[in-house]
Formats: sequence, structure tokens, C-alpha cells
Amino acid sequence: MIKLKLNGLEVSVEEGSTLLEAAQFYGFPIPTLCHMEGLSPYGACRLCVVEIGEGPRSKLVTSCTYPAEEGLVVRTASERVVRARKMIIELHLASCPQSKTIQDLASALGVRQQRFKQEYEDCVLCGRCVRMCNEQMMAGAIGFYGRGEKRAIGTPFDAKSEVCRLCGGCMHVCPACQLRCTYTEPEKAVCGGCANIEPPCLEKEQFDDMMCYMKPCVACEIEK
Repeated sequence: MIKLKLNGLEVSVEEGSTLLEAAQFYGFPIPTLCHMEGLSPYGACRLCVVEIGEGPRSKLVTSCTYPAEEGLVVRTASERVVRARKMIIELHLASCPQSKTIQDLASALGVRQQRFKQEYEDCVLCGRCVRMCNEQMMAGAIGFYGRGEKRAIGTPFDAKSEVCRLCGGCMHVCPACQLRCTYTEPEKAVCGGCANIEPPCLEKEQFDDMMCYMKPCVACEIEK
């Protein structure tokens, strides 16, 4: 067993566990987009960032790929972490605002608008479909190609795949093609129709080292 400090608590986790698995085991919520149970960690979306270390040498790492280490100090909801997650979800909203999955994540993080150029892409390059096809369906019909802004997902040479069984697994795991939201106001990145109400305690009092991570928030429940 490995011992580390998670949000101020001394905890023990199995050797080989990631920080995301450790946080989930002890009930600390961490938002994810590219991560999916049953698929290998990828670390593409960056939403699952946590802060490790202390003082000026602390840094942000992706919790889905970073292994739990002996004596490591981890914070899953520090001010720095929350600020980074909000910026990241804004970027995802700019790329793919029609995704219900991204809309829900933005709502949960209290993001109501984004400040970047709107693009309306149909892919966020999370790699879920590629990993599903390779690791679960054992087909390898699709993959990444290109670099930078030209990076995309498709079949080799964009030709019809001879190994694809039309199982639909790629569509099932895709967070961008779940067009369940009516999205009636295209000029707005966040429609607000299903937005959650942000806990008022975050507006009344800001914490430098740890934001509220309780679901439901204890302070909010007391105020009712």
C-alpha cells in the first residue's frame, strides 16, 4: 500500500493506482472528459488536473495518468486547480459547444460563457473512440492522423475500413456527437437551459487552498 496526503487527509491506496482512482475511491469528485472506465488513460482533455507538491514547487498534473506516490501531497480542488479547469472547459466549449456532455461539465464548474473564438467542431480529440475500437472491440479500424490543428480521427487513407464491424461503439462513447441539447441559441456557447445553480458559498467566501468539493455542499444544506 502507498500512503499519501489527499486534501489534507492521510490515505492509503493500492500500488499502481492513479491519483484519479485514489480520489474517486475516497469520494473526492474530479471532472473528466477523455477518461472512461475500461479504457486506458489518455490525459488529453486536461480536465482532471490536480495540484501536487507544496509551496512554489507545486504543479498541476493530469490525475488520470499520474501514479500515486509515497508521501505525495495532492489537492483536488485548490483555487489553482478550479481556475485551470474553468479555463479548460471554456476552450472545449469554444471548440464544441453543441456537446451535451461538455455543456453539463461547464454547468457543474460554474462556467456560463466562454471568451474564445467559436468554432463548432464535431470532435474534441479525446481519443475515446480510438481506444474503444482498439482496446474493447479489438478492431483498430480508426486512429489519429495529422498534427497540430490538422490532427483528426479517421480510417487509414480515409478509405472504407475492412475491419470495421459497424458496432457503433465509437458513437456510443463519443462525448461530442451526443446532440441531445436543442441548442436554440447558436450565438451563445452555454445555453443555460439545464445549468446547475452554483453553490452560493463559493461566491461569499473564497478559499486559497481548497474550494468546496462536497456533494451536496454542507454549507449550502445548512443554509436551507
